[in-house]
Amino acid sequence: DYNALGFVATESPGENDTAGGVFRVYGTWNLIGQGTKNTGGIVFKVENRHAYTDIAPTDFADELGYAGLVNPVFRNQGWRVTHLHWRQVFNDGRGVAYAGVLDITDYVDAYLLVSPWTSFSNLAFGTGSGTIGALPDGALGAMVGGFVSDNVYITGGIVDANGDPTDPGGAIDSFLDDAETFKSLEVGWTSTPPDPAGYAINNIHVSLWQVDERTEAGTPKGWGAAFSASGIIAKQWLPFVRGGWSKDGGSWYEASLSAGFGFRPKGSSDVLGVGLNLSRPNESTYGSNLDDQFTTEVFYALQLSDKFVVTPSIQYLGNPALNPDDDNIWLFGLRARAAF
Repeated sequence: DYNALGFVATESPGENDTAGGVFRVYGTWNLIGQGTKNTGGIVFKVENRHAYTDIAPTDFADELGYAGLVNPVFRNQGWRVTHLHWRQVFNDGRGVAYAGVLDITDYVDAYLLVSPWTSFSNLAFGTGSGTIGALPDGALGAMVGGFVSDNVYITGGIVDANGDPTDPGGAIDSFLDDAETFKSLEVGWTSTPPDPAGYAINNIHVSLWQVDERTEAGTPKGWGAAFSASGIIAKQWLPFVRGGWSKDGGSWYEASLSAGFGFRPKGSSDVLGVGLNLSRPNESTYGSNLDDQFTTEVFYALQLSDKFVVTPSIQYLGNPALNPDDDNIWLFGLRARAAF
């Protein structure tokens, strides 16, 4: 697929606009267990992330003086490998294990509106609500998870905290030489029958994490917890309450609380999302004596065809912590995705 995103801000100490695109090739090649619930195979995703403007959308928050990320994935990295791992389903489809190059946002603190590609753009409504440090994507590691009862599941994983998806050939050396890792453990409940592919529906969970000191990145060790509760009502509404707390670790926020809902019109594939967030910037990341921030995001994913989606959005950034001159910033966004 090809994805594009642009933002225009009403106020900014730096640049007022940004845009970028991402080309992705991805898939799964099952090699064993065909015709059974216990399949095993290779998962791959190769991307080219590039900026159209001098500033990529992921770096745009720095221009605005906003502590956080207005979008975490539209970077200016060029070619990169985000997934290249073996996925093994076991226990008659009740469990799954990954080993290789992983993206932790696939299995840590997930819910139905977590994807910055298709749902909320701002990280305040994404993985960890901004309180999880490092967020390695494209890092060497392993995870295992599964249902321990019909409704309760547990997942755990460890990955290289310094994983560089633009240099997959150096993944083993980075993991072994630095030995600086990100660890996670999640315990959750879901009303969905035991199925690793559908556990994020009607879901309540707590995610614990710890990251080592990263010498080259200059971030201290840290730890924290994130929580999430979401569920589908009347087959159309998805209310959610999410948040987290962290101690150091290079996270964006020390504390964060988000609430909102998703809505799908009857008989439509469109999605409306509304989210509110209150966050406290992490002192070890941004400095002390910063005020809390208030963030709102509204998006509407308009499914124009089976393979083409356009998503206009509005973000309100209230009291951006690193911008003493602007108390209110409106951010108008437009995102598009074309699948091939």
